[in-house]
Amino acid sequence: MNQIAEFFQYLLNSEEIIRTGGLVLITLIIFVENGIIFGFFLPGDYLLFLSGVFAGTKILNVPLWILLLCIFSAAVLGSLTGYLTGYYFGARIKNRPDSLFFKQKYIDDTRAAFIRYGNGALIVARFLPVVRTFAPILAGLIHMPSRFFILYNIIGASIWVLTLVGGGFYFGERFPWIINYVHWVIIFFLAITTFTVVRGYLNARKEKQAEKV
Repeated sequence: MNQIAEFFQYLLNSEEIIRTGGLVLITLIIFVENGIIFGFFLPGDYLLFLSGVFAGTKILNVPLWILLLCIFSAAVLGSLTGYLTGYYFGARIKNRPDSLFFKQKYIDDTRAAFIRYGNGALIVARFLPVVRTFAPILAGLIHMPSRFFILYNIIGASIWVLTLVGGGFYFGERFPWIINYVHWVIIFFLAITTFTVVRGYLNARKEKQAEKV
């Protein structure tokens, strides 16, 4: 049991992932987190930013273009896997009981995002933990035309990866001392994530209450 707990703790530690797993593990985690049902808990935003920081400070000795290409490809292919899962196994997902790694609430929250943002939710979802994982699955579940999904998938992945990895690389290259404050960077992203999720939940709850009136 302790080994399992340590394994999950390792998966949630972006700094440790980058230092020990390198580009291969970063790419694999981004792939899983972007469309595999059980990957919603994995780090996404701050893993991208920190991978850019580590590349900028040369601790992660990978050229920026290779880092961007690998993470972009993982994000696109991960979402495509989620889309195909929802497209072909949607009925099973809708009838799936809640468990440790899946709750119907995740699908409901993602559906609310689609109602609010339309197909553009696939772009917005890139910056929303949990929703990022389930958005492509729901897109497949509702049989969104593949040409639209691929378009929004590529646009969303491009903006997400360029913004976070590129921003992290810039800070790492220009301000290498930022590496000493990695934990504060993670806390910053967690705070933004928490605020976004809570705000989205409160807005959705307010809209539901307004519909009942």
